[in-house]
This record gives sequence, C-alpha cells and structure tokens, in this order.
Amino acid sequence: MDFDTSRLFAIKRLNNFIEENLVKYSKLRNFDFGPDNRSNISCLSPYVSHGIISEIEIINQSLKKFSFVKNEKFIQEVLWRIYWKGWLELRPNVWLDYLEDLKKLKENFKNNQNYLNAINGKTNIECFNYWVNELKNHNYLHNHTRMWFASIWIFTLDLPWQLGAEFFMRHLFDGDSASNTLGWRWVAGLQTKGKNYVASEWNIKKFSNNRFKNIKLNENPIPVVDNKSYSILNNSFLNANLSKSQDLLIFENNLSFEQSDFNNQSFKNIYFVFNGNETRQIKLDEKVINFKRSLISNQIKDLNNKSLNCKMINIQDIKDMKESFLGFYPSIGENLDYINSNNIKNIFFLYRKIDQYSWKYCSKGFFNFKNYIPKIVQEFI
Repeated sequence: MDFDTSRLFAIKRLNNFIEENLVKYSKLRNFDFGPDNRSNISCLSPYVSHGIISEIEIINQSLKKFSFVKNEKFIQEVLWRIYWKGWLELRPNVWLDYLEDLKKLKENFKNNQNYLNAINGKTNIECFNYWVNELKNHNYLHNHTRMWFASIWIFTLDLPWQLGAEFFMRHLFDGDSASNTLGWRWVAGLQTKGKNYVASEWNIKKFSNNRFKNIKLNENPIPVVDNKSYSILNNSFLNANLSKSQDLLIFENNLSFEQSDFNNQSFKNIYFVFNGNETRQIKLDEKVINFKRSLISNQIKDLNNKSLNCKMINIQDIKDMKESFLGFYPSIGENLDYINSNNIKNIFFLYRKIDQYSWKYCSKGFFNFKNYIPKIVQEFI
C-alpha cells in the first residue's frame, strides 16, 4: 500500500486502474484480498477526500474507457462521498451531537478493558485484530472491511459506535466527517432507522478469499436505538462575491486549486490552511497529520512553480486576519468547527459547483440520490 502525496501519483493511479482493472470492478469490488493486492479497487479515496483529484475527473476518465451503463456501479461509489457530505450539510447537528456524545464516552471508556483490547487488536476475533493492525500500519481499509469492522465493534464487542468512528477518523488517510460518521451510523442502524448492517462469518470468509476462519460473531443483533430526530435545514450554498483584491484560503478538503471551479480567478494571496492536532477534537495519528501536511506542501510547490503566490498557514492564524477573505468551503468538520467556535465572521465561502448541484438531492436516502446520478453526470461531464 503506497500513498504518495503528489497529484501526479494520484493521476497515475487513476489511469492505471481504469486501463487495467476497471473492467472487473463490479464483479470484484467487494473482495478484500489484503493490503498487498488492491488491484480490484482504485484506492483513490485519500486523494478524493482531500480534493487532490475530483469526482468529475475520475468519472470523466472512466467514461472515456466504458459507457455509463458499464461504469454505473463505479460511478455510484465515486459519488457516495458527495452524497454523505450533502446529507450532513442539511443536518449539521448530527455532527455536533456526535462530538458531544464522544466527549462523554471517551471519559467513561478510557479504562474499559474491552475498549482497550479493541483498539490494540487484542480481542478473541482474529480477523478484527488483523484489521486493527492493518489500519494502524497502512492508514487504509477496504470499504467492505470497514463495514465488517464496524459491525463487529458495535454488535459483537458491544462498544459504542461513536468510539469506533473516532478510531477510524484517527487513523484513516481518507477520513472525513461525513463519510466516516454517517457510515458508522448506517452500520449501527441509525442512519436508516431500524436497519443495521450485520457482519457474518460466511460473508467475511467469502469476500476475504478465505483468509479468515472460525469467526464467532453476534449475527442476530438488534439495531442501535436513538430517539433523536433531525430536521432538514434550508441552505442554498450560494457563493460569495469574488474580488481580485481578496485573499483565498484553501482547506484540506479542496487542495487542488488548479482543478477547482475558480482556477481562472485572480486572488491577492492563496493560503493553504494546515490544521494540526492542537485544535482538533479528534486527535489524528501522526502519520495522518504528516500525510495532510505533505499533500499541502506538494500543492504549494506546484503552484509556486507556476508563479502563483502561495504559502501554508496554521488554522490559528485565521484569527489574526483583519480584512475580509474568501475560502473554499471546508464542509462540516473540524475546520468549519474552528471557524464557528472562534466566531470568525470575515470569511466568505466559495462552493464547488458539483456540490451546489448535487446536495439538493441529498435530503433522503442514497437510493433516492442514485436516481439523480445520470442527471448529475450529464450536467458535469
């Protein structure tokens, strides 16, 4: 597993996957052959989640190879992240409530042996222990394995889903607030109320290519119950007025300025915002922090080579910026939390066109969103 931090590497990985492995994606995508064989999946999520390459780029390249019908499953998977973000943008209190729950649970479980065994890979479930170590060593897990992992965490180890979501967020290179939080809620049975995802021995055996055996799990659990309900906010996601005399802030979710909808605009200065663990409520693994820092550094290097005035700043520096400035919208998560908690009023956001267009279809479940995917693709490709 190699996750180089240059855009060139990400593009090369995309092209190689499309040329060599996309044809078998629908058939093989659910198999986890282990970290030494990821040829059946693209492994692009760490780059998509940071905006190094975009969903539009990926879909466009795939459609050059195969028709929409042959590509449909792959395109659906690419757009999941946009759906999750849109769903959370319409219900931001889901994220805030998660963080509040997490604070209490971390205190309550800090000395819980069952929890400590889980995060240290010392349970009596071999495959789970293997995945804990894989996650820590490679900062990545196959998507199917993430579902198994979460189900075992919640229903067999009987641990709060919030702590599992934190564990993933801490170690995943591709972790983002929406996909991670809502994915764990979905497994628990909260996202689609009463419908949980249950890992089973036969499924793990089959799709891990028989790498694991004698897997004793709770295969008849009841879904997690939460009586909270969240109303949908009415948000138009309109762009701020552009001005050449303003500075632009780029956060960690939209790092490729050249691939943005605003790459033809002139800005006074371009600042890439680095958010270290000092300000985060969920403290990230040092490798994840270094991965983010290196992605930013490479983007700055590329842009400075093209005579654009760019530099990295720490997120705390935003408080000292007196004039109004623009920012690529950071989406719900730690960066936006910092802005809101510090009452920073002089930042005005710019949104990606694909988000503005797609998020209006995110008020319901993904199967409803899926009906609009051909329309989204037609609009942007």
